[in-house]
Parts: sequence; structure tokens; C-alpha cells
Amino acid sequence: MSKHEVKAMLPGVFYRKPSPSEPNYKEVGDSVAKGDVIGLIEVMKSFHPVASDADGTITAFTVDNEEAIAPGVTLVEIET
Repeated sequence: MSKHEVKAMLPGVFYRKPSPSEPNYKEVGDSVAKGDVIGLIEVMKSFHPVASDADGTITAFTVDNEEAIAPGVTLVEIET
């Protein structure tokens, strides 16, 4: 098993859920497949999905919901 990091492709605000009243896309311990949406990045009122680029199990979210992020920041760690 190895660790894979999903990194931010844009600067903005990271959201773990599609809207305030809905549950998070994924939680620590959840299985993910390549292409699964794990969050959103909001840039100037435009929302961009963040998809897993590996199959595995989420071991950590390294940023909080609604946290401002920069490009290249690790968002999620996945055990592959």
C-alpha cells in the first residue's frame, strides 16, 4: 500500500459537500474510485469539482471545509 495525495488545481475555497444542507461527498475511511467527486473548489462564485485521481481509501482530509486554499495544496490523502 502507498499514499497518494490529491492536490488543489486552483486557488479558492474548498468545500467537502455540494451544499450546506447536504452530507459530505466522502469521509475518512471511505473507499474512492478514480473519478469520484470528493469536494469542490469555489472561485469567484464558480464551483469546480475535485475528483479522486486514484483508487483506494481516504485516510485524511488535510484542509477543513470552507478553508481558503492555494494551487498545489494537498486536499486529501488516499491509501492505494
